[in-house]
Amino acid sequence: MAAAFELEKARAAGAAVEYTLFEARNRLGGSLSSEVANGAVLEQGPDSFLTEKPAAAELCRELGLGAELLPSNDPARKTYIVVKNRLVALPDGLMFLVPTKLIPTALTRLFSWPTKARMGLELLLPPRPSGQADESVAALVERHFGAEAVDRLADPLLSGIYGGDAAQLSARTVLPRLLEMESEYGSLTRGMLAAHRKMRSMAKAAAAKNGSAGGSGGSPSSSRPQRAIFTALRGGMQELVDSLAARLDADSVRLNAPVSGLEKLEAGWRVMAAGGAEIYDSVIVASPAWAAGVLLARADAVLSDELGSIPYSSSITMNLVYDEAKLGLLPEGFGFLVPAAEGRSMLACTFAHRKFLGRTPPGKAVLRVFLGGMKNEALLTETDAVLVETVRRELGEILGIHAEPELTRVSRWRRAMAQYAVGHQERMAHIAERVAALPGLRLAGNAYDGIGIPDCIRLGRRAAKELIESRLPAGGF
Repeated sequence: MAAAFELEKARAAGAAVEYTLFEARNRLGGSLSSEVANGAVLEQGPDSFLTEKPAAAELCRELGLGAELLPSNDPARKTYIVVKNRLVALPDGLMFLVPTKLIPTALTRLFSWPTKARMGLELLLPPRPSGQADESVAALVERHFGAEAVDRLADPLLSGIYGGDAAQLSARTVLPRLLEMESEYGSLTRGMLAAHRKMRSMAKAAAAKNGSAGGSGGSPSSSRPQRAIFTALRGGMQELVDSLAARLDADSVRLNAPVSGLEKLEAGWRVMAAGGAEIYDSVIVASPAWAAGVLLARADAVLSDELGSIPYSSSITMNLVYDEAKLGLLPEGFGFLVPAAEGRSMLACTFAHRKFLGRTPPGKAVLRVFLGGMKNEALLTETDAVLVETVRRELGEILGIHAEPELTRVSRWRRAMAQYAVGHQERMAHIAERVAALPGLRLAGNAYDGIGIPDCIRLGRRAAKELIESRLPAGGF
């Protein structure tokens, strides 16, 4: 949709551009889907995007949705890890996977004393030469902090983000900054502390400069408030889908129109769809990589194999709406993560009514639960009733919740989350070479250079801009 929006902008501005958006499903938006039920916004797919990546917020403002942007309630942010049916808060000073404060790390019940000792000794590690072969995130974390840190920290955190397995994800792709720190400092803890000091120094310098320019004698306290980590839309992410759809030329959008194949011609591409074959100067393939591989099999068998080899995981999202009075008191914070070692079906649970304020009616609570992932794909074959029963049982065992939810919604997303496995960057280099040899072809999606909503928007718009700027022959796309 982001690519089509960019093409529509060019067409509306007078460029000789024609386009068709083929969508196999009966609705646009892919995994972005939300509804308002019982007065609460329920996200069936992603609920937000990272604020630090600007592409999504920029597009929202361009679409007139600036006033709908809703920051996460970060002052109340607190996350727990389930350890033997008990919620253990992530210790203060933990910067993603790296502990940076001695006392909170020493006092936490999340790690055993041998692991805590290893975390202390990690400060003594020497720099590691750069240019090493790619390795898994699990190998990187275990080398620094031990196997327990993988099981209770790296695996649940990354499962919540990627729906994947830390033992399979590429450290070079997923955690490039940590590898840079390891090369420069050896110790990730020392590297993270140095980065934190640098950020504070820059913030103070900026505050002093702003204060001086404003004549207020500025101090660090006058600096701009820190941005929220996540941003959502007040009415749900469906607002973005609906706003984009309203900007597209309705005659250029085809729903229920699966494409069965793409054939490279001497000048252009043949698109084989349900209504027959059509010729276009260029194509942007924004489907999942495994589907893109099937579509491009006739054009380039090697590229097709490379795309098909990118692993994917599936996920299940469940929303449960409760009457707060019947629910009982929830722990503080945003929710909890469940390590695979706990042997549960749930991967995570978000207290959605706390994460984004104003999207749930007073007196109601929304728990958003995630299941599936690389290690439990079989759950997708279970019925909704079985999944709800499983989740309610596990919520009862972990949180003591036995109240009946007023409403439940179950959404399945098969092969939706691309996994950046070890060697991902090398695979991307091979794919880029093959694509470059096929004029008029661009790829976009979460399989290549970022899995989030901003990444997909950035890649889609960039693909369209590149094709427009390359100035195709008259006759459009």
